[in-house]
Amino acid sequence: MLAPSSIRLLESCKNICYRWRSTVAHLKYKTDLPLQSKTIGQLLEECAEKFSDRAAIIAREQRRQLTFPELLDEADRFAAGLRAIGLNYGDKVGIWAPNLIEWLIANVACTRTGLPVVALNPALQSREVEYCINKINVKCIICPAESKHYSFKSVLNQLLPDLEHADKWKLECSSLPSLEKVILISEDSLRGAFTYNDVMNMPDAQSVKSIRDYQKKVDIHSVMNIQFTSGTTGFPKAIPRTHFQTVNNSYFVGKRMMLNEKHHIFCWQVPNFHAFGLIVGTAGWHNGSTIVYPSIHYSPEKSLESINKERCTTLLGTPTMYVDLIREQSTRNEDISPDFALTGGAIASPQLVKDMQSVLNVKTVQSLYGLTESLAAFFSLPGESPSEVYTTVGHIVEHTEAKVVDSNKKTVDFGVPGELCLKGAAILDGYLGDDKKNEESFDEEGWFYTGDQFVMFENGYGNIVGRIKDMIIRGGENIYPKEIEDFLRSHPNILEVHVVGIPHKRLGEEVCACIETKDGSTISTEEVKIFCDKKLAYFKIPTMVRTMKDFPKTTSGKIQKYKLVEQVVREMNNNIV
Repeated sequence: MLAPSSIRLLESCKNICYRWRSTVAHLKYKTDLPLQSKTIGQLLEECAEKFSDRAAIIAREQRRQLTFPELLDEADRFAAGLRAIGLNYGDKVGIWAPNLIEWLIANVACTRTGLPVVALNPALQSREVEYCINKINVKCIICPAESKHYSFKSVLNQLLPDLEHADKWKLECSSLPSLEKVILISEDSLRGAFTYNDVMNMPDAQSVKSIRDYQKKVDIHSVMNIQFTSGTTGFPKAIPRTHFQTVNNSYFVGKRMMLNEKHHIFCWQVPNFHAFGLIVGTAGWHNGSTIVYPSIHYSPEKSLESINKERCTTLLGTPTMYVDLIREQSTRNEDISPDFALTGGAIASPQLVKDMQSVLNVKTVQSLYGLTESLAAFFSLPGESPSEVYTTVGHIVEHTEAKVVDSNKKTVDFGVPGELCLKGAAILDGYLGDDKKNEESFDEEGWFYTGDQFVMFENGYGNIVGRIKDMIIRGGENIYPKEIEDFLRSHPNILEVHVVGIPHKRLGEEVCACIETKDGSTISTEEVKIFCDKKLAYFKIPTMVRTMKDFPKTTSGKIQKYKLVEQVVREMNNNIV
């Protein structure tokens, strides 16, 4: 049963949306709840005072655990160390690492001393890291020396050939003119790099104390985090997030998650560099939630073990991660019953939601729709009906305005697909160093064009139809892959499916379903056609089927459909006699 506060939230969310005309897909969530004027550092300080006995982070693979006051103390010590090695307000610090506890400590340290954190994907190679550093003038890089099968040290040596002999106090490299410091999360030492412990042990008690006094000098509208888009095609774009945007968007997400109702323990499957983790992790700081890192690198086996051993109440993950977790639980049948599972980062099918409830024994599944550019724009409400859970990505978030437009930028009616456009407190102000992209993505009224095909309803809920660029045009018919994917996932033997358009001389594009089966067997085109017959319009039924063992994806779990197309086309060409 919902608590009275959650019932009030549900009722208010469904009644406070303002619409411009009764039929036009244009809504704004107007709320009496004010926006908060505080930094991330101040938020964590309040959390440490209020929840002083709670674990902030449990890093199972590292066998480390910190309470909120301990996290704050370690972060302030590291922050003072960063200042001691010459980093000053506004200097950009790249954290390039998997889910280590040091990632979290360094991140908090930077927010506490006015250093924007550049969240770098730990799978990046030298060319990509060089691009990111130079794109926004990163001054310091923090990374491990080695991790799993990846050598950060080797990549650093490619970027900085003189690192073994350089002066760690002032690196000089003509190809990386802004980079002056490297900090290794390692016991290994290099002449040209500080170790994490060097920085942690450098400050005295007075300089650590000064970090608390410094909080008033950190501007709430200053950049606290810079994230790069996943880069599924071409070089990624740099997206700045301010303290103000992050604190407020995460606050309303926390309310939707009902984090104030009890002590929540998060099973943290998502990578730290991803916007999903940024918002939900910060939401937990409003209410003293505990984060559990199941593993340094994503592992569904260790995630399932952590859910059981730590009695996690809330699961975080992309749809792909839940597919993996469901497969693992189907074999092991662990004694788990989480209160919530939050899915985001990609589209979850109705069948996947049902499997999460039945196989993972999750009481409530919540959806989050947002982009790195928008943070959370639509989010589930407490007490949603099954149809709202299965068929939408949630309800418009507080202090957010949304509309859906056609190809001529005219607002469509509710229930009609078009491109989703957003405004609001959490929407980015603009990409860094990319005037051309800003011109493409924003109009003269400040609307951000998401590139997502979206349907919005009068009740404030919405749903993704797909990416505009993913839309298949077959013989003049517009086909949205998500509709076909959702239907095919209801097949009893299909575990995961992604639909793409393959070039066709006559029709322009043909529909191809790339399928992973539950038992590893193959599935024929004819079987798929029979399953779809009289359930989908003839032009939507796949005429090509490929059985897959794995899908190309980014490390944040997003499927790279362009690579699927390349793979299928390559196979077709190889089969031509």
